[in-house]
Amino acid sequence: MKTQVCIVGGGPSGLLLSQLLQRNGVDTVVLERQTRDYVLSRIRAGVLEQGFTRLLREAGCGERMDREGEVHHGFHIAHQGRMDRIDLTALTGGKSVMVYGQTELTRDLYEARDRLGGQVEHSAADVALHDLTSTKPYVTYKRGEQTLRVDCDYVVGADGYHGVSRKSIPSEVLQEYERVYPFGWLGVLSRTRPVSSELIYANHERGFALCSLRSQILSRYYVQVPLSDSVEQWSDDAFWDELKRRLPAEIAANLITGPSIEKSIAPLRSYIAEPMRYGRLLLAGDSAHIVPPTGARGLNSAGSDVYYLFAGLVDFYRKGSAAGLESYSQNALARNWKAQRFSWWMTSLLHRFPDNSPYQNKLQLTELEYLFGSTAAQQALAENYVGLPY
Repeated sequence: MKTQVCIVGGGPSGLLLSQLLQRNGVDTVVLERQTRDYVLSRIRAGVLEQGFTRLLREAGCGERMDREGEVHHGFHIAHQGRMDRIDLTALTGGKSVMVYGQTELTRDLYEARDRLGGQVEHSAADVALHDLTSTKPYVTYKRGEQTLRVDCDYVVGADGYHGVSRKSIPSEVLQEYERVYPFGWLGVLSRTRPVSSELIYANHERGFALCSLRSQILSRYYVQVPLSDSVEQWSDDAFWDELKRRLPAEIAANLITGPSIEKSIAPLRSYIAEPMRYGRLLLAGDSAHIVPPTGARGLNSAGSDVYYLFAGLVDFYRKGSAAGLESYSQNALARNWKAQRFSWWMTSLLHRFPDNSPYQNKLQLTELEYLFGSTAAQQALAENYVGLPY
């Protein structure tokens, strides 16, 4: 096959970039290791900043999101038995976020690719990237016993942390920065009415908790657990009892419980790789950076990568200018490091760290007191939460 841009990875960022490029006359092929059903079975968060929602609309994929998504103008932080609200809209001059499940978003993107006849090759095994520092890179993969080749101008690596793309950058070029947190999130999805119309983040002496939602009939809840815990240790009843302990009494009293549809434990980590460009390879999303989910920056950070890639590639093919692609790594990393900072700060603010001294725990509570006594501090939080400009 011959194409202009070969995108490795058929998750939201790869599909969104492919859709945007094709609508602007740039030919793409997407290679995905898993089946379409597998990709659509992944349960992920869905708090979208305004820049991401604009990209979806520009890609022709925002109609169902605008119809079914939940616009949120604020969220709550529970601490020391009380709740305080961050009024995003008031603090940012009218901005808000959209709550829309990543599974639904991915389904919308697949349907949009189908409508345009976009080429998405699933079950692409043994993907390998070749001649990345030349002007004629190519990608090979296997379908059954057959080895196939895609010749292209650029390769976009959107295949996640465990994918082949980042590993194709020589170790003497790649720099990696990482922090692994000493806990994870035990998450439960239930077909129950959410306890709150807005998200509730909870700082509690027993550990962090989060009340989130996918819709008015589908709730997503989390509690902080040690990394040594397993899902099998947590019955539904045990989960609901622990969640109630970490919420203010009036919220816990209104919590509607039910059987879990999905239950999993996600470890928390911060990771970023530099550079995000190597020759004709451009990294995007989890292949280059991972953040704790506390600040809802993961998918949104991938969205900012897509924005810079889309602009740079369209300029290259329409105007013959490679300036946007040459500055891609610098621009994407500048914004991603700010997302790393915010996610680290939110995680540090709201979780209980097992090695913290009483002094550090007291400072954490003082930080919360300062936050809700300072409009400037709340504005800084809200500015980051709704999304920094591209």
